[in-house]
Parts: sequence; structure tokens; C-alpha cells
Amino acid sequence: MEIIENSFFFKIYSNIDELSNEDKQLVQTAILQLKNAYAPYSQFHVGAAVRLIDKDVYVGCNQENASYPLCMCGERVALYNAGAYKPNIPVESIAITIKNLNSRIDKPVSPCGACRQVISEFEFRHKHKIRILLKSDGDEVYEINSIADILPLGFNGTFL
Repeated sequence: MEIIENSFFFKIYSNIDELSNEDKQLVQTAILQLKNAYAPYSQFHVGAAVRLIDKDVYVGCNQENASYPLCMCGERVALYNAGAYKPNIPVESIAITIKNLNSRIDKPVSPCGACRQVISEFEFRHKHKIRILLKSDGDEVYEINSIADILPLGFNGTFL
């Protein structure tokens, strides 16, 4: 038997002002998307902004449905938006922001499993790591170097 430890490091910025101007703008763009979320059932709003390596930015927000499996997360909307308009340009960074209208959430919230898989597919497709910036109601911003850090042993096209 072999035991393998898997761990990762991530950066915690005490507030948005510690980010580079480029990253601060991306997070602020994601925050602006919170108002466009359609979340009448959960009251959980997600805003996302994707910056490509050519510096173009695409946005998204979550879209709920009374039939819950048909809901779409904000980060997937932003990624698919970028993929639809610039399918051959790798994603450099994604900012994901959340706001729960029912309660304050002070710590950043990481993407759900489905979104992790989609981010992973974009990394695999373009062979380019995607930096992830996470923000909630609190001041802290988390920076994760790659989806592989929070999706170890991920599934990709090499298995097919």
C-alpha cells in the first residue's frame, strides 16, 4: 500500500485593494454581475468574469429554474460565453463572487463540482492554467493557481 498526500497553497488577500489593478477590475466586474443573477428560489447570487489571455473579458451570472437540475451556475455562463465568442483563446483568470440575500457569507465560496469540471475542461482544452479569484461579502479575496489544486485526480479527455 502507498499513501500519497495531496495539498495545495492559495493566497488570501485581506481586501480587494491588495490585488493588481487588472485583477481588481476583474473582481469588480464579477461583483457587478450579481445584480443580473436570476435566483428567486435560493436567493444565492453568483457573478463571474473571465479574462482571456488577449485581455478580453466575458461575464456571467447564475440562472435558476423551478426544475433545479436545469439551473446554470454563473461561472459556467461566463466560461461558455467566452468559449462561444473566442473558442481558441485560453482563459487567463476567472473571478467568482457570491451574495446570499438570506444571510451574510464572510469567506469566499469555491466553485461547485460541476463548475470545477468545466474549468478543468477549459484548462485541458487550451493546456493553460486558469487562476481563480474568489470573493464574497467579506473583505478577503482568495487566489487559487489552477483548478487542479481544488480538483485533484480530475477527469479529462485522456481517459476517453
